[in-house]
Amino acid sequence: MNNFNRPFPPNQNGPSEFRNMILAMVLCVLILFGWQAFFTPPQDEQSQQQIQQNNPSINDKNQQLSLQAADKLNIVKSRDDALKDDPRIAIESKLLSGTINLRGARIDDLTLRAYQETLDEQSPPITLFHPVDTLKPYYAEFGWIGQNIKLPNNSTIWESSNHVLTENNPITLKYDNNEGQLFEIIIALDENYLFSITHKITNNHQDTIQVQPFALVSRTGMPDISNFYILHEGMIGVRTDILEEIDYEDIIDEKSNIADMTGGWVGITDKYWLSAIVPPQNQTVTSKFAAGNRGNQPLFQADYLAPATLIASGDSYTHESWLFAGAKETLLFDRYEKELGINNFDLAVDFGWFYFLTKPFFYAIHWLSEMFGNFGLAILGLTVAVKIILLPLAHYSYVSMSKMKLLQPKMMELKERYADDRTKFQQEIMALYKKEKVNPMSGCLPILIQIPIFFSLYKVLFVTIEMRHAPFYGWIHDLSAPDPLGFLTLFGLIDWQVPEILAIVNIGIWPIIMGLTMWLQQKLNPAPTDPIQAKVFMLMPFMFTFLLGTFPAGLVIYWAWNNLLSIAQQWLIMRKMGVAIGGGKQQTTS
Repeated sequence: MNNFNRPFPPNQNGPSEFRNMILAMVLCVLILFGWQAFFTPPQDEQSQQQIQQNNPSINDKNQQLSLQAADKLNIVKSRDDALKDDPRIAIESKLLSGTINLRGARIDDLTLRAYQETLDEQSPPITLFHPVDTLKPYYAEFGWIGQNIKLPNNSTIWESSNHVLTENNPITLKYDNNEGQLFEIIIALDENYLFSITHKITNNHQDTIQVQPFALVSRTGMPDISNFYILHEGMIGVRTDILEEIDYEDIIDEKSNIADMTGGWVGITDKYWLSAIVPPQNQTVTSKFAAGNRGNQPLFQADYLAPATLIASGDSYTHESWLFAGAKETLLFDRYEKELGINNFDLAVDFGWFYFLTKPFFYAIHWLSEMFGNFGLAILGLTVAVKIILLPLAHYSYVSMSKMKLLQPKMMELKERYADDRTKFQQEIMALYKKEKVNPMSGCLPILIQIPIFFSLYKVLFVTIEMRHAPFYGWIHDLSAPDPLGFLTLFGLIDWQVPEILAIVNIGIWPIIMGLTMWLQQKLNPAPTDPIQAKVFMLMPFMFTFLLGTFPAGLVIYWAWNNLLSIAQQWLIMRKMGVAIGGGKQQTTS
């Protein structure tokens, strides 16, 4: 953020000047931190539709299964016990490990091998899915709804063609209802986090049957969320080209949100992790976000129900879909969207309203990180690139500000000469600006440009998993987290867990460096003529030091580096124009 010490045209209405300045500051902060809260992307407002009574909804089915499981268990099992009690198929890949429960054909045990919970080397990997018998089940399920047919349910034990699911070894689950129908679920896994699911029914009965394939992801319990207004966690999906984001609290109040969709996907998102089901992109299905209860805990579900299909005697029917369960890696979503045609799959990463800036910033930082081998260096490189792009604008602003600083003696002279005639004073000031070709508002331009850039970079650092646990140099081991060496721990010399209430004063080394660069830049700018303004501006570096102390270290490093580049550029321009630097006597314009 540049040039907060912008001079205001002097006048005799000091208090009014001060109020205007404070208003401008407040507006800047509101724009910076409130844009996402008040100007969110348009959401889909399709009216809710009721599924016909003769085609019961998936949520009704799942609620029954959930209640049966709760009544049967009475005591919640540990994860290990739940995994032992049912027959399972192992999931083994480079990025995933877990199991598929043959009872109910649920994918309910999934661990992300490439990501740990903390920076500690001994920290366990991220566990995404949990078995249904545990305290907070989280799983994916696939099956059928039909009429006058014996269907597999959550108690059905499926037979498997293999004991391990790998990237190169799909499995086939089979169930014969002994009434002429053979059910199959073919599950394949790619090298990342995408499961291909193929439902197949072969009807060997003499009568025609009617079935509807479904897929769902179900989560019990309110998860721990970040509670940042710039980040969405909860129900998410793209239905008919429009991104929909529904908070957990909202879907609890709404109970159910139903819409037909052709293309797209629905699921449940955390900050860095996503579980989503993807129907065939050329088929219209009925999708739903829903909330209910499992015992005394809330239950959340995203699902879709395919159209009813008649299967004549001797025929078979196949329905293909996908399950994504893993890390929200931007380039991976781009690839799936392109190769598989999954509509707007990249919107699973919450790039926000400034999508046109945030995503290009991510691409630039990612490309530079591969070049430099470090995301921190990539941020510094991006800052230089942005500076080069904005060079003409910044040059114009700094030249105008330098002229303003040279004009300060003349402005003070006019203020004294027309002390009793405010109108005449304003006329003379404007005439002086016109004569010297000075725009007093030019100092605002870098600020206005910097606000969306700052916010966009903040979003990239905050929401992209690529920045999670990304190290810089020295004591910065996670660019997405605040500087860990705080003032209240004597910058790491004292082993003390600082209470959360004191976090704002526990500023680290990089925020202090940023504050110093801001103070140095302020010294290069023209001093306000009003003494109250001058005192307030003196406090600005300290205010922003504490404000940014809790921000991601990568953002603070960016701001400090940006200030240093601005100081160098401004110093060169001022020297070229003959403006005194460091408080010396100013020269006059020619």
